[in-house]
Amino acid sequence: MEISVRDNNIEQALRILKKKLQREGVFREMKLRRQYEKPSERKAREKSEAIRRLRKLARRRMR
Repeated sequence: MEISVRDNNIEQALRILKKKLQREGVFREMKLRRQYEKPSERKAREKSEAIRRLRKLARRRMR
């Protein structure tokens, strides 16, 4: 990933970097890896996330 700094505007470059990291899910991944997650908990979380994604997709299709 590459971010170009224009006119020595580091604040703007940091904002762009944060947005890109947010879109790729890096922050979420870091949060999940801070502590150990049991395999059964991981399975339950992934299942609930999948259900949430499907419901969101269904809502979009209804519109």
